[in-house]
Amino acid sequence: MLLLLFSASVATAQQRTYRADPVTVRARRSLRDIGAQKTSLDTAALRENVTNSLADVLSQNSSIFIKSYGRGTLATASFRGTAPSHTQVTWNGLKLNSPMLGMVDFSLIPSYLIDDAALYHGASSVGVTGGGLGLAVTLGTRPAQEEGFGLKFVQGISSFGTYDEFLRFTWGNRKWQSSTRFYYVTSQNDFKYTNYRKKVYEKDENGLVTGFHYPEERNRNGDYRDLHLVQDLFYNAGNGNRWGLSVWYLNSRRGIPMLNVDYKTDSRSRNRQDEQTLRAVATWDRISESLKLGAKAGYTYTDMGYRYWGDPGGDEPLVEMIRSRSFVNTVYGEFGADYYLGKKWLFTAKVTADQHFVQSSDRTVTNSSGGLANVGYDEARFELSGFVGVKYRPAERLGVGIDLREELWGSHVTPLIPAAFADFLISRKGNVLLKASAARNYRYPTLNDLYFMPGGNDTLRTERGWTYDAGIEFTLGDPRLENRRVGFRGEVTAYNSWIDDWIAWLPTFKGFWSPVNVRKVHAYGLEVKGRFAADMGRGWRVALDGNFAITHSVNHGDSQSWADESIGKQLVYIPVYSAAVTGTLSWRSWTLLYKWNYYSERYTTSSNETATRLGVLAPYLMNDVSLEKHFSFPWASLSVKAVVNNLFDEEYESVLSRPMAGRNYGLFIGLSPRWGRK
Repeated sequence: MLLLLFSASVATAQQRTYRADPVTVRARRSLRDIGAQKTSLDTAALRENVTNSLADVLSQNSSIFIKSYGRGTLATASFRGTAPSHTQVTWNGLKLNSPMLGMVDFSLIPSYLIDDAALYHGASSVGVTGGGLGLAVTLGTRPAQEEGFGLKFVQGISSFGTYDEFLRFTWGNRKWQSSTRFYYVTSQNDFKYTNYRKKVYEKDENGLVTGFHYPEERNRNGDYRDLHLVQDLFYNAGNGNRWGLSVWYLNSRRGIPMLNVDYKTDSRSRNRQDEQTLRAVATWDRISESLKLGAKAGYTYTDMGYRYWGDPGGDEPLVEMIRSRSFVNTVYGEFGADYYLGKKWLFTAKVTADQHFVQSSDRTVTNSSGGLANVGYDEARFELSGFVGVKYRPAERLGVGIDLREELWGSHVTPLIPAAFADFLISRKGNVLLKASAARNYRYPTLNDLYFMPGGNDTLRTERGWTYDAGIEFTLGDPRLENRRVGFRGEVTAYNSWIDDWIAWLPTFKGFWSPVNVRKVHAYGLEVKGRFAADMGRGWRVALDGNFAITHSVNHGDSQSWADESIGKQLVYIPVYSAAVTGTLSWRSWTLLYKWNYYSERYTTSSNETATRLGVLAPYLMNDVSLEKHFSFPWASLSVKAVVNNLFDEEYESVLSRPMAGRNYGLFIGLSPRWGRK
């Protein structure tokens, strides 16, 4: 994970933002957030590193476990022991979850392109969207709120032939705001690592084995290139009407690294994934003193291809063995209203519709006559979601609420999805707040679950689950240091959930995998978050942000055979313990940042086998450090940042047989001219 320096325009004011935490003092808590378990990511955390994807930000600033296949490859989220498809993600209201796969690749979301990010835990996700059995993540862009012209440029040079460029051009006046963001990264990604999955045997002159050593290898076929272009245009009519248009174009080409157990040479195997995605959302909001109306219309187009070239044997050139291609077109619409009745009541209603058209095919499958067959599916599905919510604060200390959601997919309708919330201010001194929530939620199968060839199962049932959580939070002083010189904020949450009819892909006797409703998963645990900040005077400031999680996710489903040993065991790749701490020490225009992560062991088999090194991935610690200096000139602001990632050269794997990079370095320069800005 590479770190970057801020764009130069984030000088003094942004340094303060960097140390700020998006804390809402609960003495002024809003009706909308009654009882909600919500984590808002600070804007500075999103801007901390231009090379950071959202996966990097989430792993450091939340209790989400990111399952990463390596630099520049797939990164999915697991929250509270759930599957990646149980995390629902929206961007400006538009759902990012693939209708084919049901999940989101967070490595393809650069954090520098996001202005607002919030996590809605458990029951709180019902107010955002259905299907969030673990979590809902809302991402958004907003007006730059600048007068005149603005320019920010960041150039990064890092280990493994990695180059990052970010450019943002803004323009605005009282009514119009425009923002154009360009991000481009290329990397050879050919880092060295010691391969502990292979042995090189040493022999004497008689051919007898005298010992062995582990070879040093390079990450092969791991190069990548990503291009992102985001255009935002906002218009404020001044009479309560606001209009917006956001467009996001992605063009990505990524090699898929070879496993460290692969003995093929680079010249005898190659695979690649290409993706082009266009997302567009138009918005309208009308805001008055007690009523807010909003409408959105959006469109998503995705062209994704995967190609694999293999060795046919002998001296023959590589042969294309897999050539799959998928096209997704989605049309989206939404209308919602918020109505405040005095200061005690909030009524919310929203209707969301998505129409998906999906074509998926593999054109290199050999048919019975020896020719090439086109295997896949061509399906369309309509999804409709209706939501109503009521929040009520009968007294200053007490708040209660209920959310109801109903969803339709194809010709199926989910049962009613209810969620209940409550919070109680125990003490004004310290803003000690007790929160609780509960919900019943559902997630319907993806198109691949139903129609993938071979293996799709159109008899799958909807996953269903109950989730409960309760927690306490407090605030002492001001963690943002806006009014006081010392502040501390803490939060502890316990949760418990059951998910029935969990969909899992399992091998069949026919030689391929197929999804079935097999699992009953019990997930329970504890989440702890805290922040401390202090202004020590004479320009010195210190801040600490941390989170800790205990996550038990146990399979209590039916045995698939007499030899099934997965019952009562932790789900694969879910660490029981995880923690992260970010420390910041600043003096005037200097900032020293230290980041620390910890993950306990993760099992790679459903039976939690530990007899071999392949059955369990060892726990690991990750340490990153950076030093940044800001310069201010009459004509521009400039910043320089030096970074060391994986400071102690930790050797680890996040996914079995996928090596991760050792110690690596980065240098980043940011520039922001002062011309044209009022």
